[in-house]
Amino acid sequence: MKQLSAKQNIWQVIFASSAGTLIEWYDFYIFGSLSSIISEKFFPPSNPDLAYIATLAFFAVGFVVRPFGAIVFGRLGDIAGRKYTFLLTLLIMGGSTFAIGLIPSYHTVGIVAPALILILRLLQGLALGGEYGGAATYVAEHSPAERRGYYTSFIQTTATLGLFVSLGVILVTRTTMSTESFNEWGWRIPFLLSILLVVMSYYIRIRLSESPLFAQMKKEGKTSTNPIKESFGNKENLKLVLIALFGATMGQGVVWYTGQFYALSFLQKTMNIEFVQSNIIIAVALLLGTPFFIWFGGLSDKIGRKKIMLAGMLLAALAYFPIYATMDNIGNINNKQELKSEFRIESNSHRNDKGELVQVTSRIHTYDDQTILQETGDKKEITVSRTNMIYLILLVFIQVLFVTMVYAPIAAFLVELFPTRIRYTSMSLPYHIGNGVFGGLLPTISTILVTTYHNHLAGLIYPVAIALICFVIGLFLIKDNKGAAL
Repeated sequence: MKQLSAKQNIWQVIFASSAGTLIEWYDFYIFGSLSSIISEKFFPPSNPDLAYIATLAFFAVGFVVRPFGAIVFGRLGDIAGRKYTFLLTLLIMGGSTFAIGLIPSYHTVGIVAPALILILRLLQGLALGGEYGGAATYVAEHSPAERRGYYTSFIQTTATLGLFVSLGVILVTRTTMSTESFNEWGWRIPFLLSILLVVMSYYIRIRLSESPLFAQMKKEGKTSTNPIKESFGNKENLKLVLIALFGATMGQGVVWYTGQFYALSFLQKTMNIEFVQSNIIIAVALLLGTPFFIWFGGLSDKIGRKKIMLAGMLLAALAYFPIYATMDNIGNINNKQELKSEFRIESNSHRNDKGELVQVTSRIHTYDDQTILQETGDKKEITVSRTNMIYLILLVFIQVLFVTMVYAPIAAFLVELFPTRIRYTSMSLPYHIGNGVFGGLLPTISTILVTTYHNHLAGLIYPVAIALICFVIGLFLIKDNKGAAL
């Protein structure tokens, strides 16, 4: 396979690295985007709330093991090289995602279904734990010091774009078939499509050359023989790892997941917004917010990484309660006046997982602001008016802006914090603990808080507290190394 020149263009590097990372995030987040359906397919139907919490817990498992992936693949990346390590993680991620689309439902194989889901989520988490550090390091080591924040910010867009693409694929699939068909088998299509995306990305990445800094170091025999020991056995480097975790990535993680995944969960499970409409709200907000990753990344080259990241954490912590209170009020049908003349009954039938014909009767209510409530058995689903939909997009967009502030500069910040010989390992662990543990557990913890206290806003206690703690620690302990030599 012919490789690019050692002096390959920075945009070729960014495109190849970003394409693969975007696809890995797409693979990882399909599960979260379809969590409400997955809870119905792979868990016992006797307790829907418990099934949904179990699904979120499985989603969180993929995050919890990311630090282990960071150690395993970080070590490999610091010894064998950046390029081949993130090729390996790409294949593991793609294969696991494709396999999820093939697993039979709980009705077919019983407890085997959630057991297989758990195993594949573990593999996804391990793969993602090795992906980000390699891609960010690879781009940073090709970038000029004065533009490092700008160029690495393109890698930062991939997590949000991966979520956006997953939502887009789900929406296209959902709108090209009936609701019954999508719920029965159509939800598998986004998982199965993953294999095509992975093959394309692998072809793009295999043509890359190794990072010039790592290649030079390897040629001179200066690579680390034990990057794990050097990263965490050395007191000075361990101190930097802990500062990165508790002063930056911990807060960044909860802001990222609140502004995107918790927002989606809140729309669907708390406000009961209709499936397609809730995904459109998130997708449009993500699309509008994504350019700000690049803007804040470039701004960090001028004023530093620290100021932007900490400002994003503080603003998010102060704004979350009023934002979500407003969102909750929009979906509160008790505050709306029903148009009695629009009350109607609708009936339809479909076949369930067992092939049985099921008759479904729904009560449809229309309210004075054209919000529609559909009650089907114990399930309620709200379709909000166009005006309220725009308002919800704005409220989620504001949250995405906070995400761009905390996330855009963090790749450059982490790369500049650690030496080249152990950079992959050192930066990957705090990043994936901050995002995988503190951030990844957020949907589960927040849902449990809401369920326990029967208060729709109780789930915000966790991200607000973590963001404020991280802000205080970062304010006093983070040193900005903007433009430092690598």
